[in-house]
Amino acid sequence: MTGLLWACAAVPAVVGAGLCVTGRRADRVAPAVGIVTAGVVLVLSIAVALGRPAGSAPFLPGAVFGLAVDALAAVVLPAVAAVTLLVLLFAAADITGARARFTGLVLLFAAAVVVTVCATTLPTLLFAWEVMGATSYALIGFRWQERHRVGAGLTAFLTTRTADLGLYLAAGAALAAGSGLALTDLPELPAPWRDVAAAGLLVAALGKAAQLPFTAWLSAAMQGPSPVSALLHSAAMVAMGGYLLLRVAPLLGATSWAGPTAAWVGALTALLLGAVALAQRDLKQLLAASTAAQLGFVVLGAGVAAVAGGTAHLVAHAATKALLFLAAGAWLTALGTKQLPALRGAARRWPLVGICAGVGALALAGVAPLSLWATKDAVLAGAHEESLALYLVGLAAAALSAGYAGKVLWLVWQRLPADAETGYDTEEEGTRRVRVLQQAPLVVLAVGAAVLGLLALPPVADTLRRALGAGSAPTPGLVELAVSALVAVVVLLLVRIRPLQPLPGWLEGWLGLARATDVVVVRPVLRTAEALARFDDRVLARAVTGAGRGALRTARAAARFDDGVLDRAVAGSATAGVRLADATGRADLAGPDAAVRSLAAGTRWLGGWARRTQTGQLHQYYVSAAVVLAAALALLLAVR
Repeated sequence: MTGLLWACAAVPAVVGAGLCVTGRRADRVAPAVGIVTAGVVLVLSIAVALGRPAGSAPFLPGAVFGLAVDALAAVVLPAVAAVTLLVLLFAAADITGARARFTGLVLLFAAAVVVTVCATTLPTLLFAWEVMGATSYALIGFRWQERHRVGAGLTAFLTTRTADLGLYLAAGAALAAGSGLALTDLPELPAPWRDVAAAGLLVAALGKAAQLPFTAWLSAAMQGPSPVSALLHSAAMVAMGGYLLLRVAPLLGATSWAGPTAAWVGALTALLLGAVALAQRDLKQLLAASTAAQLGFVVLGAGVAAVAGGTAHLVAHAATKALLFLAAGAWLTALGTKQLPALRGAARRWPLVGICAGVGALALAGVAPLSLWATKDAVLAGAHEESLALYLVGLAAAALSAGYAGKVLWLVWQRLPADAETGYDTEEEGTRRVRVLQQAPLVVLAVGAAVLGLLALPPVADTLRRALGAGSAPTPGLVELAVSALVAVVVLLLVRIRPLQPLPGWLEGWLGLARATDVVVVRPVLRTAEALARFDDRVLARAVTGAGRGALRTARAAARFDDGVLDRAVAGSATAGVRLADATGRADLAGPDAAVRSLAAGTRWLGGWARRTQTGQLHQYYVSAAVVLAAALALLLAVR
């Protein structure tokens, strides 16, 4: 069973690296290869979720590369694998160019997420966290020919990388305390190292989960293809920030401040980003803001120790949000726009897409009995136990969820306007059709969005709480469930009866956080990089060039010495050898020049191969690094 656990991460990593290296030659077969690989990973994830294996290999002095499937991973891992498979199915019909590169990057990303979910030590988590960040940058900037998309990927990468430094801080605190680097050991760290580790992990998780103040990168990430948005912002990437806090909830509870801080950051993000979502006129931007808001409930759950409710919400949100992002992608491909005013009546043109999106919108609104209704209340029950103010903020955020979900629902189901065509093809050339492979994943995800609320309702909820060791956690009563359902329905009806008026521009502009992120993070990093580049060009490069020129002068002098002295001596020896051969009848003398020329030719051949790797394309460097790291891991496993 341990072998299956390693295979769950190794299979997508190896196949993904192979597709990236092969490039366009594999474009025709890449979608099928990706779907089969993701199917294998789904089967493996279910097997390890049932078997709960654990394994480790030597990695760093004092730390192992450890993977294990406990109750938390057993719930989340199959969800990640299932969403990856459905996204690749959709992408087979949606992505038309560079398919091998796209599929390879998705599989590499999925492998990193698998390791993140199952990691038992900080070095393992850091390894996966880094690969996940690098591949997410490549996926967001997938259409690299368009500079604004690459810039969006860079913004997302730099913002999350800044927060990711918290993981290194946590690892340093564990080492300084003389403790092991296992995640389960962190709550036992002595003060103040325990607080330092908690702060580091909290910052890293909030950055990945796009919580305040790191939220704006999620807006920029919407420049990626729709399948990328569906994967990164539902079951992976963003979800992994919330997952990490659920994983280290005992550490948050072991301090006097980390738990309340996480709870309030999550609640305020859910409230404020809910208002941001309500103000959006771009469908993908609305869904992005709602992703940050919904992950706020997961972070709130981790902060108040409602781990079972947070886990249920994480999984149900994955299905719901993947569904809505893929529906938005289908409309974008067909109609060439994702602007909400232009999408009036879009659900009527393709009823199956519209029905599935409607299920997702109603689930997002918290309408009973769909999934996010119960899971949200499972989190709010923990908030109510902690603080009435925290509960009221969460309830207000839930009401906003119904507001922005209703905004999408009623608009796409309006009667198709007579001048609908005038709003189409504003962002790309629409195909005016939605293919079967684009619709099939929506049906599966719609079922998930409808029924996954069972994770927060008896008897499944009781089993989940016991498995997670949270049997005494508060649960929502009938009154709380009824109030939540009533609020959702009332807000939906209000949005239908009284359409929303335009909200302030600062809300549509993500609270000004995009500009702040650019000023505080992106520009300083880029300016530092430019300064280092100038230093490299004017100092280091000149030193290297000077050393090269010196080496050439030395080589020329050596060549003159070789031609003027050594070759004459060799020629004299060869002449003497020939004479000796003539005199003795032997003719097996090998010329020294042949060996020299063979050595030079071999060196030139190796140099030509080395030059081929220097393409200047970052995604190929990332793949090379991933291949080297995978080979090192395989070597470690072989010699352990």
